[in-house]
Amino acid sequence: MTEHDLQNTIRLELSKMGYVVFRANVGKFKMGDGRWFDTGLPKGFADLFCIKDGKVSFLEVKAGKGKTSKEQLNFIEQMKMRGCAAGVVYSVEEAKKVVEG
Repeated sequence: MTEHDLQNTIRLELSKMGYVVFRANVGKFKMGDGRWFDTGLPKGFADLFCIKDGKVSFLEVKAGKGKTSKEQLNFIEQMKMRGCAAGVVYSVEEAKKVVEG
């Protein structure tokens, strides 16, 4: 399963549990006219963020042997320090554990 497929599967499963789940696209890309477009989110922002009952959770999704960057790890730690659930997940089950605390 690709990382993209896993993100979609997690989104569907958490939605069934009552979470509102957003996919965050982070980075820059070159537009057709040669200009660069920046998504506006900070480097390292988690792939998915989830909201339920006023609680916000952040999930960095990895498939297979995917590795996290130092910016991703820093983002997760910063969110945890602010009272949010956050973590790196490799499966739907791990995602459920993070968001459910």
